[in-house]
This record gives sequence, structure tokens and C-alpha cells, in this order.
Amino acid sequence: MKAVAMYSPYGWKAKIGLIVPSTNTVNEPEFWRLAPEGVTIHTARAMLLGPATEESYYKMAEAVNGAADELATAEVDVVAYGCTSGSIICPLPELIRNMSQRTGTPAIATAGAVVAALRALGARKIAVGTPYVDFVNESEDKFLRDYGFDVLTLQGLRLGETQEERRGIGRVPPEMVFRLARAIDRPDADAIFISCTNLATFDVIAEIERELGKPVVTSNQACFWACLRLLGLRTSISGHGTLLEHQLDPIDESSYALPSAR
Repeated sequence: MKAVAMYSPYGWKAKIGLIVPSTNTVNEPEFWRLAPEGVTIHTARAMLLGPATEESYYKMAEAVNGAADELATAEVDVVAYGCTSGSIICPLPELIRNMSQRTGTPAIATAGAVVAALRALGARKIAVGTPYVDFVNESEDKFLRDYGFDVLTLQGLRLGETQEERRGIGRVPPEMVFRLARAIDRPDADAIFISCTNLATFDVIAEIERELGKPVVTSNQACFWACLRLLGLRTSISGHGTLLEHQLDPIDESSYALPSAR
């Protein structure tokens, strides 16, 4: 057995542990769409109930700890918290530290992955589209500004006033995301950021980039990219935006640290 102790028949390059809100139905399929040969996705869910409130996000953050414990038993190589708003409202460094300690692996939360991705692309002025209610949008605007970005515009679809609306984010057509990207774009924006791991974006990322002539970062795209980079894998993935098409250097915690801590 010692000879095959490091072997896995499917995740022979790496096994990604993914923690998603229990209502999320988009993050897993989009991660699997990107997974290169030898990389597998192993998912745990954190309970999410009720409308979008600060309390619901903190309750979900508590459930993330148990989900990380479960993924540790699957011997994953990296763990990701697939919730942008949850990793904006709850303290990002604490989320990452808790997951890493519980799994014994590198960890990333989507908000940190987005920061690292935008920095890797050299984007400072950004246009932001979200499906969120107003208080989440306000939190996201502050988060991005705190991390050194100039938010030129931010528009939300205001979904999440009920749990049904929150689940409905996963039903927003990608064509709507295309129209949202065009609505938020500004001539001086360096990049477009489409936020939320339960918002389907993969069918339109490349088309938005062609139409607007600038890179597009989305939550699931950035989080998967960060997982590969944390693993030290330089795999290039075509068809889902500039970010994934280039073999970039591995990232570390300084890639998504607050500017004052860098």
C-alpha cells in the first residue's frame, strides 16, 4: 500500500474540496466544466436558510467549519468556500484560516480569489454586476474599495429578499448576465466583475470579452483559477475568459491580502 499511498484514480493531479451554500446549484457544475484531466471536485454543503441577512451569512459561516471537517476525511489537496457574498460579509482571513486549519491544506474563499484574479490581470478600475440585495451590494462595494479597487459602477438585480428569490439566482439566464455586463461597463473600466457563485456565467464570458474588449472575472471562474494556482498547477483552460487562458505563477496569501498588509 505504501507504493500507492499518494495515488487517486481520478484526482491524480489534485482533488479540490468545494464548500457551497446548500441552495447553490451552479458552482459545482461550473467547476466540473473547467476541471482538466486528473483534477476532481469533492463537495460539501453549508446550510443556508431564509432571506439574505447578515445573520444568515454568519450562521452559514459556522456550518462551513463542519463542511471543512468532512472534506478533510476525503484527503483533498485544497479547499474553497464557494460563496462570494458570504466571504465578503464574514471576515475573509478568518474563513480562510479556519478552513486551512481544519483540512490541513491551502484554502481560498471566493472573495479572496476575486481579489487575486483582478490583481493578476492588473485591473484597478472595475465595473461590478451582482444578483444581490442592496445591503450585500453595499458590503461588496466597501470590500472592493478596501482592497484597493476603484468601483466605477455597481448594479445588482436585488434577488434575495426571500429564500425563494435567493434560490432563484441559480435560474438567471446567462443571456441576462450578458446584458448586465453591457449595462455596467464604462469606457475607463479595466475589467468587468460578475459576482456570485450561484449565477451561471460560463456560456457568456468569452462573448462579453469580445463585445467589450476587456477581461471578465466571474466568481466561479476566479475561484477555480485560484485553486489551480494554490496547487501550483499551470494548466491553461480556453473558452472561459482571459484569466484562465494564461499560465500564471502560483499565488499565495499576499495575492489577496489587504493593501496595508501586503
